[in-house]
Parts: sequence; C-alpha cells; structure tokens
Amino acid sequence: MELHEPELRDVPVTAVLAALADEVRLQIVRTLAGGGEHVCGTFELGISKATRSHHLKVLREAGLTRTRVAGTSRYVRLRRDELDRLYPGLLDAVLAAPHRP
Repeated sequence: MELHEPELRDVPVTAVLAALADEVRLQIVRTLAGGGEHVCGTFELGISKATRSHHLKVLREAGLTRTRVAGTSRYVRLRRDELDRLYPGLLDAVLAAPHRP
C-alpha cells in the first residue's frame, strides 16, 4: 500500500504550522520526538481509532511524519532531520512550549 508522503520542501510552511497547531497532533509529535518508530495503534490519546488515524494522516500529509506499512501494522516516525534542515529551530521551539493537559 502506497501512502501519500510529500517532499517537505513542497509543503507550505503554513500547512506544517497548521498541523502543529492541534493539541492531539502536538501530543503525537512530542511522543515521536523521543525517536524511533511507533506503531500507530499504540498512541494513548483518549480518542477513537478513526480520529487518531485522521490526525496521523494530517501529520503525514503536512510532511511531519513518515509511515511504513508492514503487513497490517503501520509504523510512524518523525521526519526530524528533514524538518530541522528546512525549518531550523521550529520543532525545538514547538516542543519546548508549555502544553495543556
């Protein structure tokens, strides 16, 4: 299965910022910032599976994450190196900001 993952340089910065403006998506990014891949179903966000899938899709289509499909599992990771190269300091600033519980 082929997932749409745009080149980050083709994504407007406004789309990246809009994806990061949602608390649930920001929570996902904070988790992914710890490094490595995470199975999509392991995020404990207190939302439905469909809503979680929607948020992961928004992050992927904004160029923030990469998703690898293996059988019935999907593994997601943050495109940290690419983001830091194109938008230096953006993720650090977003991750350092206080978050609401």
